[in-house]
Amino acid sequence: MESNTLPQNEDIGCLTGQVNPVSNQIGNVIAKPFKIGYIVFGVLFLILGAIGTVLPLIPTTPLILLAAVCFGKSSQRLHSWFLSTRLYRKTINGYIKNHATTVKAKVILLTSVTVVMGLSLLIMTVFHPPVYLRVLLAVIWLAHVIYFGFIVKTSGKSS
Repeated sequence: MESNTLPQNEDIGCLTGQVNPVSNQIGNVIAKPFKIGYIVFGVLFLILGAIGTVLPLIPTTPLILLAAVCFGKSSQRLHSWFLSTRLYRKTINGYIKNHATTVKAKVILLTSVTVVMGLSLLIMTVFHPPVYLRVLLAVIWLAHVIYFGFIVKTSGKSS
């Protein structure tokens, strides 16, 4: 007599909700290079973001956000450490908590964006690129001014 039930095999743990130790080990082996990659990219973005705090040519906030994502995907310990750093608290934490930034942060951001975009437009006049590139750069600058100057709320307290 044959039974119409599923075989009692440990390889079908996915059907019963049990984790197969062998497949779990394979998943760890596959996931380890990704974790290492996230750590490497997190450190790279953190270093570039730190450089961007003193060099206005490098955008600090997007790099710090990318570092946070990478550290969050790599390990809970690194993510917790990163969230406790002064760079994160100074750059992003206030915006994340309050959805607002200080007047000082807005002035620094808009001044650095204006200087960088102005230098780019100046360099463009030397190399004579197509007009649409200059217009695109001007539109990007204007979008920064509108978003950070008028849409992002201003907080009175320093974070």
